[in-house]
Amino acid sequence: MTNQSGHSHHSWVQSHNPVTLECKLQHSLQKEPMFYYFAYGSCMCPVDLKRSLGENTHPYVIAPGVLKAYRLGFYLYSPNRKCGVLDVVADSQATVKGVLYQLPWRLSEYLDKREGVSYGLYRQELVDIHCQDKIYNNVRTYVVVNKLTEEAAPNDWYFNVVLRGAITCGLPEEYCWSLFNHMHKLQQQNQRKV
Repeated sequence: MTNQSGHSHHSWVQSHNPVTLECKLQHSLQKEPMFYYFAYGSCMCPVDLKRSLGENTHPYVIAPGVLKAYRLGFYLYSPNRKCGVLDVVADSQATVKGVLYQLPWRLSEYLDKREGVSYGLYRQELVDIHCQDKIYNNVRTYVVVNKLTEEAAPNDWYFNVVLRGAITCGLPEEYCWSLFNHMHKLQQQNQRKV
């Protein structure tokens, strides 16, 4: 293409545009600090998590993850939910499936509040999570501080929220059925006691 002066007219694109690189660097510096969080109970449900954290948490879901050498159990009676709620217990022969989130650090305090950390219900624990052929180290999860000697049954509301989270976030169907059966069995045992 030529202009009237007979000189060629080109648009040159620089592969290393310093302005673009500077903008990208500024953008990455402005990104807020984040932390990894592994949810295995009601927090697997982004809709329920939003209720406590005050914003949509779907964008923070990375993928389903696996916590090795732990098993699930209902070793806490929640005064707020008036039922048994989930916990993880060290067990070298077991695994727990759940949801790996990457949350903004500004939500950390709200998550601690949801888990009753200041009341001594749960405490933070750092674990390794296997997710998408990678191992994420120092991932926050929560474990019950004073565990019950036997499991307490979930109520129907908690049962449904846990299953909805597991299904919504893509946990394997076999695991979802196992979770369903575990919770259903606890409810049946509880009804027999009553």
